[in-house]
Amino acid sequence: MILFEQAYELIMRTSYTLDNEQVDLNESLNRVLAENVISDIEMPPFNKSAMDGYACRREDIDNELEVLEIIPAGKAPTKSVNKNQCSKIMTGAEVPKGADCVIMVEHTEEIDKNKIRVIKENRNSNISLKAEDVKINDVVLKEGTKISAQHIAVMASVGYVKPMVVKKPKVGIIITGNEIVEPNNKPALSQIRNSNAYQLIAQITNIGAIPKYYGIAKDDEKDTYEKIKTSLTENDVTLITGGVSMGDFDFVPQIFEQIGINILFDSIAVKPGKPTTFGVYENKRCFGLPGNPVSSFIQFELLVRPLLYSMMGHDYKPVNIKLPLAVDYNRKNTKRRSFIPILITDEGEVMPVEYHGSAHIHSLSEAHGIISVPIGCSTLKKGEIVDVRQI
Repeated sequence: MILFEQAYELIMRTSYTLDNEQVDLNESLNRVLAENVISDIEMPPFNKSAMDGYACRREDIDNELEVLEIIPAGKAPTKSVNKNQCSKIMTGAEVPKGADCVIMVEHTEEIDKNKIRVIKENRNSNISLKAEDVKINDVVLKEGTKISAQHIAVMASVGYVKPMVVKKPKVGIIITGNEIVEPNNKPALSQIRNSNAYQLIAQITNIGAIPKYYGIAKDDEKDTYEKIKTSLTENDVTLITGGVSMGDFDFVPQIFEQIGINILFDSIAVKPGKPTTFGVYENKRCFGLPGNPVSSFIQFELLVRPLLYSMMGHDYKPVNIKLPLAVDYNRKNTKRRSFIPILITDEGEVMPVEYHGSAHIHSLSEAHGIISVPIGCSTLKKGEIVDVRQI
């Protein structure tokens, strides 16, 4: 049994980045950039009005101003602004030469059709200066960025319409156990519905990888062997849930050895998830995850997700926030590091959810995150600041 930190390090050392491919901009959400995105234009491309108003010279605002023209967005000004002159301008339009400020419409009044006076002075110029946001050849997005909606907007703004991204990892999923039935079947006595497969499919899809489900492997060594071997052939990473403990039918570790998978560890000093197993087969990676759904969910988040992101070229940094505990938390067994599902109260405090153990998948349905209780620690006091890892 190894420490969690050692397990994480061993897994991440085996990581490699997949090949690149080009995709359409509207297909790039949740992909990872394989190169820097460079701007081909300046932004703004001209001095731009930030308001509807009147473009004029600040030195003239105490005087009556002659209105020269109306400048809509998308149309260049035709006249320069000189002494005691202004041009009516719309938000986003190019500021005419000679003007150094835009007075908001509501801070002016009309004297007649072609004249206005300023009744309240702006503190700001209300002008967005040419190239103040981006210059030509600026790096606007860095290689390794996981693409979100705001990144798509940035790429569109600089004409980067065929992003070069890292290929999606292919992830095989195998569920083991005679007691497992698919969700459309009502379980008989001693059976349970398969939640792990669909939980993992969702987790994999959510990060932008490609899941492939191989069904339920019964407690038969030949069936399990064939499913694992097929998944290794067809995928970059294989996930097997169940069959990794110490029972008579838990033969996943020995199948790993038969196939030739180099097992780097087969247990971790964590709760839940102690029997988590990890191995390497050529350029393929293989996880044996515990069969209990909370264990498989949490170990995916802690160990599988970072590896998949790394294979996509993304340096994953989970969101952690520091908040106070709402109540005392106590535990008896301190030999393993515990991961506890929690919710965040309206008062901004951390409350452990009702949690009956690693089979209690419903405990996660209202959880906002998990907290970690280190080895040797039996008590966390109310008000103590803890790190919340959001899920």
